[in-house]
Formats: sequence, C-alpha cells, structure tokens
Amino acid sequence: MIQDYSILARIVDLLFNIVYFALVARVILSWVPHDPFHPVINLISQITDPVLRPFQRLVPPLAGFDLSTLFAFFALEIARTLILRLFF
Repeated sequence: MIQDYSILARIVDLLFNIVYFALVARVILSWVPHDPFHPVINLISQITDPVLRPFQRLVPPLAGFDLSTLFAFFALEIARTLILRLFF
C-alpha cells in the first residue's frame, strides 16, 4: 500500500515537473522569434495556457512584462506541496 502512494506521488511530481519545464520553455520562447505554428510550440501552449490564463486575467502586464508566469510558478509550487503532503 505504501509503495502505491509512492508511485502515485512520483507520477504527480513528474506531471508538475513537465508543467514547470513547459513554463520555462514558454518564457524563453517569448524572448526569441519562433514559428507559432510549430507542433512543439503548440504543445507547449496547450500545456501552459490552462495554467496561465487565470493569472493573466488577474495580473495585468506591468511595464510590458507579463508577471502571470511568476505567479503561476508560485501557485504550482504551493499546489505541489499540498498534494504531495496528502500522500505522506
């Protein structure tokens, strides 16, 4: 039974890591020119848009900088900590 929780916790942790790396990729892509129709770019957008949209509605850009990603990182870390604590 304990191993089942451990495996499930690892899967949850892996999913959070995927979202983190997708957010980092999206930030980097915002600094460089890229093809918005490339399949990898579309995948990154599909992963990150549901996470970023609520923060983009709440946090307006500040001096041209979109701070919604920063708030998304904080919220994801809080959610990750709370969810993983449920397993242990």
